[in-house]
Amino acid sequence: MSKIGIFVGSVYGNAQHVAEEVGAMLSEHGRESEVFTDPTLNDVSQVSSLLFISSTTGQGDIPPNLEFFIDDLKDESPNMGQRPFAVVGLGDSSYGETYCGAGRQIFELLTQLQGKPITTLLQIDACETLEPEDEVVKWAEKLLPDLQ
Repeated sequence: MSKIGIFVGSVYGNAQHVAEEVGAMLSEHGRESEVFTDPTLNDVSQVSSLLFISSTTGQGDIPPNLEFFIDDLKDESPNMGQRPFAVVGLGDSSYGETYCGAGRQIFELLTQLQGKPITTLLQIDACETLEPEDEVVKWAEKLLPDLQ
């Protein structure tokens, strides 16, 4: 059976909570998944598809727990071999141009590494969505046919 890797970038725990809810939904559908909060490049090689759920910090920055991992991906440039991926960016639209900046950076990087996006970046606005886990779980459920 294939395993879906859920890679989380979180500062205050909201993105991690969303990821755990997605993992529970995947389990209910008989899909194996693992949530990575401090991932390594080796973790990428252990999964058949990738789902990133990340908040944005500062001026559109990657959260500290993902920062070194993203730097490693940039430095090592592993070819993703058309491995399926999807990205959720959690942010606050009142920050203007930096809104969901981490999600946009991750999506762009995975595309450059020859990953296969199975959908466009999902941006969740904290100004409009009080319970992002509900929206993200519904979104991820629709992606099940494309998540190997």
